[in-house]
Amino acid sequence: MNVFKTTSTQACRLLHWLPQRSLTYKSALSLDHLYPQSSLKLTTQTKPDRSASDKFSGYIPMDQVSVTYSRSAGPGGQNVNKVNTKVDLRFNVQSASWIHDDIKSKLLEKYKSRLTKDGFLVFKSDSTRSQQLNLADCLNKVRECILAASYEAPPVSEETLEKIRKRHERAARERLMEKRHKSQLKSDRRSPNVEL
Repeated sequence: MNVFKTTSTQACRLLHWLPQRSLTYKSALSLDHLYPQSSLKLTTQTKPDRSASDKFSGYIPMDQVSVTYSRSAGPGGQNVNKVNTKVDLRFNVQSASWIHDDIKSKLLEKYKSRLTKDGFLVFKSDSTRSQQLNLADCLNKVRECILAASYEAPPVSEETLEKIRKRHERAARERLMEKRHKSQLKSDRRSPNVEL
């Protein structure tokens, strides 16, 4: 008897008995296993779409960025009082040679609440107890802000504008009809004026 000859139904039965595996591999040292109750979003960042912005490559030169570390607030026991884990990252937008001039003007306009009087754009992170993870989080915030400022919305077509105009007209018409209906209901509730 040949053990290796199996029919398709026998193969299906064999596969049915095999334990179900997930298709992705997770190490025993993955963040999900190390911190199962964590609410932090410590995942590998997806690479931003470079085709959207040819003016910014995603590279941030560390010699043109000022990074300071300080004591973080929040829970952490004595570790919070001993270790400088909070990251304060700042750079001068006008003197940043690694950002295109168009993006600089948009950054100044869009993030003026984060600017200091000297023209420095400030980013802070104390989401983890690790100095390096907080620095990576700050750098990612800088990249996201620059990419958001460099994004240009595509032009709106005539058809889309017409659809929006019709939608606004219909909404106004329905609002006025509802208003007339409520007015009629209220007038019907009033007692009739009878003159003798």
